[in-house]
Amino acid sequence: MTSLPSLACRTAALQGWRRRFLAVLLGASTALALPPLHILPVLLIAFPALIWLLDGARGRWGAFGIGWWFGFGHFSAGLYWVSHALLTEPERWGWLVPFAVGGLGAGMGLFIGLTTLATRLSGVRGGARVLMFAAAWTFMEWLRSWVLTGFPWNLMGNVWAPWPEMLQLAAFTGVYGLSFVTVLVASLPALLGGEGSAVRRIASVAAGAALLAGLWVGGAARLPEGPVRMVEGVHLRLVQANIAQNHKWRDDLRMAHLAQHVALSQEPADIPPTHVIWPETAAAYFLDLDPMRSRDVALAAPPGGLVLTGAPRATPQGIEPFQVWNSLKAVNDQGQVIGVYDKAHLVPFGEYMPLRGLLPFEKLTHGSTDFSAGPGPQSLTFPGLPPVSPLICYEVIFPGAVIGEGERPEWMLNITNDGWFGISSGPYQHLASARMRAVEEGLPLVRAANTGISAVIDPWGRSVAELELGTRGVIDSPLPGSLGHATLYGRYGNTIPLVLIGVAALAAIVTGRMIRRG
Repeated sequence: MTSLPSLACRTAALQGWRRRFLAVLLGASTALALPPLHILPVLLIAFPALIWLLDGARGRWGAFGIGWWFGFGHFSAGLYWVSHALLTEPERWGWLVPFAVGGLGAGMGLFIGLTTLATRLSGVRGGARVLMFAAAWTFMEWLRSWVLTGFPWNLMGNVWAPWPEMLQLAAFTGVYGLSFVTVLVASLPALLGGEGSAVRRIASVAAGAALLAGLWVGGAARLPEGPVRMVEGVHLRLVQANIAQNHKWRDDLRMAHLAQHVALSQEPADIPPTHVIWPETAAAYFLDLDPMRSRDVALAAPPGGLVLTGAPRATPQGIEPFQVWNSLKAVNDQGQVIGVYDKAHLVPFGEYMPLRGLLPFEKLTHGSTDFSAGPGPQSLTFPGLPPVSPLICYEVIFPGAVIGEGERPEWMLNITNDGWFGISSGPYQHLASARMRAVEEGLPLVRAANTGISAVIDPWGRSVAELELGTRGVIDSPLPGSLGHATLYGRYGNTIPLVLIGVAALAAIVTGRMIRRG
């Protein structure tokens, strides 16, 4: 039987295509730990093996390259669902599938390449290199949340989504702190393949396991016992019509789709809803400019209540320049639009085309006009509801960027159309991010998704109610109350995890120098 030190040496000594193939395979395997599978033990193999490969890398380019190949596998496997968006119109976009999946994996892989390069450039060895690797990985997660408009999808902390006990750390450090702990502990078995005292190496791995156990115990203690407090006088109905994306914008079906949402909204309920919530672009009409369609939407509104629906918004005819927004609109029972939120964080290539003058393509979403961006996160007040922070589609994936300035909301509303993802891991990954935002901010989050997964999530990240992917139906639920105060992360945002990362990197450098001197 091969010993771990021997396996570490053999892994580090691999060269050529075998080295690159193993790195891609290891990176792809980490997707198994992400939603919806959550097979966490694969991380205990993938991360130590990556560090052993890094130990054997030749020079700076070799250190960068081994991380890039790992990242290529990690992101290509974890984000394969982007192919579903292109296959909604296969005759137009099908040929782009390998370029989109492979290109996204290659581009996002740069962040992992920089992670391994930074670890090598730090010059630390032994256990210190594991600490530096975890700090660099987490810093790169934060970096990719804003570089080129940002795409912080599948942050490593999201692997803990099914276990609310583990999620509670995010209330103090955000998801980035949870990512740091996850990568650190998963990488510690790399020390078992090293030299030196076996007792010390085993103790380091045991300390990592103890850290996870401590977080679990602390998280369990933070979770409240008994029923969750609900907001008085508010009972929500979330509508999930399960409309296929390739049918959504067909002119001959749009009225039928609107009628489906109205019919679902009007189904009998044990407790009559006070407010009805429809998903992103559920009303595929410019309601501000179309009073007849607004009155149709109003048929779904409870007496004296509202329908909160996704719908496009456009400038009135004759006003230049002509602009279109992806919006949430509040429609009362008289068919009046009494409130609007415009999506601020738009999806490149989906809602607008970057470098439109250079790239000969149209955006994926319906229409030839690029969407315009709204002003950003804000707290809105609608009749009968506590102040809310609306988030449209993937605006919910950005840690520390879901609450605006001014009055603090008491809940978050995420409307989305995950029909773009098909039946894939995408909706589960999207839901995991939404769950994390609830814990970070200490606010309940209500999620209405066209094809699923719709959910009502309490401020500790637990689902109060949920409607599965690919099903048609409604969720009737009261609105959970907030914590009543901002969490530590809610007050200080990403300053906390960035300080944590800096302290860890400094500790790795100091420890590494002490080891060399010793």
